[in-house]
Amino acid sequence: MSIPRSIGFPRMSKEAGEKRVFLPEFVQFLVRRGLRVGLEEGYGSRLGLTLNDYRQASEAVRQCSRQQAFQQDLVLVLRAPALDELALIRPGAGLIAMLHYPTRPWRVAALRDQGIQAISLDGIVGDNNLRLVENMRAVAWNGLEVAFDVLERQWPALQRPDGEPIRVLILGTGMVGKHAVDAATKLGNVERNNQHLQAGGPGAIALTVGRNLTGRAPAMAQLLRQADILVDATQRRDTSRPVVPNDWLAWLPAHAVIADLAVDPYTLDADPPVVRGIEGIPQGNLDQYIFAPDDPGWDRVVPAAIPSTHRRTVVSCYSWPGIHPEACMRHYAGQLTPLLEPLLEKGYDGLSPAGGYFERALYRATLRAWLEIGSP
Repeated sequence: MSIPRSIGFPRMSKEAGEKRVFLPEFVQFLVRRGLRVGLEEGYGSRLGLTLNDYRQASEAVRQCSRQQAFQQDLVLVLRAPALDELALIRPGAGLIAMLHYPTRPWRVAALRDQGIQAISLDGIVGDNNLRLVENMRAVAWNGLEVAFDVLERQWPALQRPDGEPIRVLILGTGMVGKHAVDAATKLGNVERNNQHLQAGGPGAIALTVGRNLTGRAPAMAQLLRQADILVDATQRRDTSRPVVPNDWLAWLPAHAVIADLAVDPYTLDADPPVVRGIEGIPQGNLDQYIFAPDDPGWDRVVPAAIPSTHRRTVVSCYSWPGIHPEACMRHYAGQLTPLLEPLLEKGYDGLSPAGGYFERALYRATLRAWLEIGSP
């Protein structure tokens, strides 16, 4: 891809609850950089935005069909397009999205075979190997907000029957896990926590464990029996094996809520297969992110080959930041703005691992780098 002159913004329509779009101020930044912008018809309408909000009297912003949005020099969309949508992108054109190279080998093959010059948002890392395009805080806070909402329906004002603090067990000590500790000790919502404090509530205890303990069944049995909320914030080295086998869920109290923040998929036809960190739980989305143990959706989304006998209420969402869409997209725009500068200046082929800080980060996320060295 040479230096892009146009950029397309297709709508995300995987589920009705998906309202996230890049906001007008970000689109105007791209206009100032000399790009022609194609917005799919209706882009932003679920947030009450109109074409005029995006255009701001600029002739460089126009409305177009979905197909035309995918046929620009560069396509920018937060969630990865479906395989049939990838076919709409011209060979040699660029795609920037959350592509998840390590756990989506079939997507990598399609991108390669179709000659798409891809950059994976989740693969953009700095020199210290930390992601530069992420919203880990929103993942943790939004997921824990919903988990405490569910628990509060059982215990009004989050008052445990025995008067003790709520116990939250967090698996994983990475970025999401650290934010989960903060969110758990504040009941998933600062406003709710302030009300809880004023009412003299018992509060919450957050206990975090890592790999050196999660594989030890006797220790995990003791911890799970005491947990009111179990949080999966793990980043596994081996995604073909669960951290918590389904049999272990029998140790959880009946009232317990599982907060799935890792949200890995079931990809059983991959080699090796990819399974969930907590075995047998469903993966939710923005249309449904709460699953009671008797929810019929459980059998619909968990493969028959996966054990799911033991069930507790699960909150899971493939896109936790999307629960609060405007805040999410403002956050991403702030992170993307400096990263796009080297791409718009040099084009995909001009990106180099020897360039400036943001250029190096962008290069690591290219499909080219992934195919050459196997990881960013």
